[in-house]
Amino acid sequence: MKSITIIFLLLPLIGFSQITTKQKENALKIAHLIEQYSQAREAQDTVLLKEILTEDIDQLVSSGEWRNGISAAIEGMQRSTQGNPGTRTLKVEKIKYLSEDIALVDCRYIITSPNGAERNMWSSFLLIEKTGKWKISAIRNMNPSGAN
Repeated sequence: MKSITIIFLLLPLIGFSQITTKQKENALKIAHLIEQYSQAREAQDTVLLKEILTEDIDQLVSSGEWRNGISAAIEGMQRSTQGNPGTRTLKVEKIKYLSEDIALVDCRYIITSPNGAERNMWSSFLLIEKTGKWKISAIRNMNPSGAN
């Protein structure tokens, strides 16, 4: 009897902790958006970047530089890609929905230099959905000093 009572008490918690069908669909859209961002950075595709970034984007990079607004962000991204050659890989690790149209996305961010050395960092993206399309509103890059 005690175990049945516990099951009935835990059942609502389990049910409410499940992600919705819309969140599953959005997770695929979000993963695609992060992939588009990565590709646009590699190719220095400013047209695609302008499509996937909000006008008021802000970015804090691991050096401590702030980039405010789409022009400053794109210019800084191009400068960074040219100054730090290598392959950039972003792997979505976690998506936290703050509301139906706002998501916080944490990614592993790895830059592999031409000589094979890896720089392992984290990158967090604040995404907003407007008219059915997710866009990047903020980016925070972190270079952890401890174990990662």
